[in-house]
Amino acid sequence: MFSINELKSQKTTQLLETYPFVEDFLSNNNISLKGYENRTVGESLNDILDEETKEDLGIDTEILIQQLQKHIENMLAFLGAAETKVETLTILPGTDKSGNPEKFKELVISKNEIICIVGPTGSGKSRLLADIEWVANRDTPTHRKILINGKDADKKWRFASSEKLVAQLSQNMNFVMDLPVNEFIQLHAESRMVTNITETVDHIMDVANDLAGEKFQPDTAITSLSGGQSRALMIADTAILSKSPVVLIDEIENAGIDRKKALDILLSENKLVLMSTHDPTLALMGQKRIVIKNGGIHKVITTTEQEKNILGELETLDKRYHTLRTQLRQGDILL
Repeated sequence: MFSINELKSQKTTQLLETYPFVEDFLSNNNISLKGYENRTVGESLNDILDEETKEDLGIDTEILIQQLQKHIENMLAFLGAAETKVETLTILPGTDKSGNPEKFKELVISKNEIICIVGPTGSGKSRLLADIEWVANRDTPTHRKILINGKDADKKWRFASSEKLVAQLSQNMNFVMDLPVNEFIQLHAESRMVTNITETVDHIMDVANDLAGEKFQPDTAITSLSGGQSRALMIADTAILSKSPVVLIDEIENAGIDRKKALDILLSENKLVLMSTHDPTLALMGQKRIVIKNGGIHKVITTTEQEKNILGELETLDKRYHTLRTQLRQGDILL
């Protein structure tokens, strides 16, 4: 956020385009910037609020600008548009289902890292994801604690409706709004106060179609998208528009999309990615993997060089598998 002097030096047109809610604030103070579009905020308010007008309206120019600055800050926080910097997320140990302490000191996860969570069905993978999403503070069944940037998490991560630490991509995507895809994305972009909406919508469409097994059109109804198309759309939307610095993914292997591309896209947007998976290819893509047993973190394994070589072999097999699947869908004879 800019200082008072920087706010004064902003061009009026630029300010209103970037923060359209400023117009309502000024209107509530009986001020209109019409005709002052090419002047700075400071110049405009000084011209509008001469001594007589300030006396009539009971307004002090400096106080008004301070209130305007605070209004912008509050609106950005409310809309979740304020810049959020999360460099690390730390998991401190709790207990498993039997009450036994987890056997690790701490797990620090950094921005642009992929951490995979593995374990049998019902072992507690989703509980760990929930602890992170809730920013646990020894108040969940596992008694774990989550730190942000090495410190106790700000309460806003837990209680603010607009400032979410986590964007979660679950196994099932259910849309309740029967809108065309492009209108759906546009609504989200407008809520984030994106200025280049058309370019953003087009970019998200391109990324989503690059991920999806079968392409879809901007005018396709979101309720008619397949599971893979829905997941591709939400991954693209989350990567490009979501302000949440942490992305939790639950079993992306079932989505029918290009999984490696999906992870690369999320990392390119400086996200911290945690992924629950049963897929060995995905598990080895992470820098570390958390092994869950009996509801607790059993161990944390750093991916070895030998495992990275195995990953190369798995990716080759994976590409062959996807090629054959595409040929089958197209009605080709496999050779």
